Amino acid sequence: MASDPSAQAHPADRAIDSVSVLSEDSRRRMFAFIRRARRAVTRDEAAASVGISRKLAAFHLDKLVDAGLLRARYETPGGTRKVGRQPKVYEPTDAQITVSIPDRRHELLADLLLDAVLTERADENAAEAALRTARRRGRQAGEAARNESRPGRLGPERGLTACERLLDQYGYEPVRESPTRLRLRNCPFHPLAARAPDLVCGMNQAFLSGYLDGLEVNGVRAVPAPEPGECCVWLGSGDSESGDKTPRGTDSETPQER
Repeated sequence: MASDPSAQAHPADRAIDSVSVLSEDSRRRMFAFIRRARRAVTRDEAAASVGISRKLAAFHLDKLVDAGLLRARYETPGGTRKVGRQPKVYEPTDAQITVSIPDRRHELLADLLLDAVLTERADENAAEAALRTARRRGRQAGEAARNESRPGRLGPERGLTACERLLDQYGYEPVRESPTRLRLRNCPFHPLAARAPDLVCGMNQAFLSGYLDGLEVNGVRAVPAPEPGECCVWLGSGDSESGDKTPRGTDSETPQER
């Protein structure tokens, strides 16, 4: 069975940890030197770049490795094989650090919109393609979560409990207002949602509706209920007082896409 996602660090926590590692001046300068080098760098080179001892450089470099910003291996510089132990060298990883408080997921929105543009059909407009894409991607996320946790039958209460983990990871800041109602205190797509509320909020509802479908949660809907400073959707059972309607175009997928 796959490892429990709750036991792993939250992406925002990992980003904050990485930033804190770079708060030390020598460490930050060595990291910048290694990134600019475009090759594996030895401890001696890293130490010389900031004018500190090799031993102190090793301490800082290992901190950067622990933070996931550098990777280390043993290699002879220049590829020349010599007698004895090869020196330890360091190079940057592909990690990208983004810290936003409250959490924002503009990259997810951009990815969904790009996918919509690339898959737009002749019988739909751009907004309909965006809603369809958001629902499909939400369903895929729900299916992946269900395959990983194998929760069995999910009614409203257990279903919302299962949803809380993903919603927290995506920055929604879920709050359980009642056993069958989950309020989302943060909009991961702000301030873009304020610029195009019909499109962005519609995609948000479609994504969350798709997630509920993929996770196979019974008796729970993603209901539009805009509140200042919060997400435009809440999850719950029962009829919506705000007249919930499935976003246009979200159920127009072919069997192959489902």
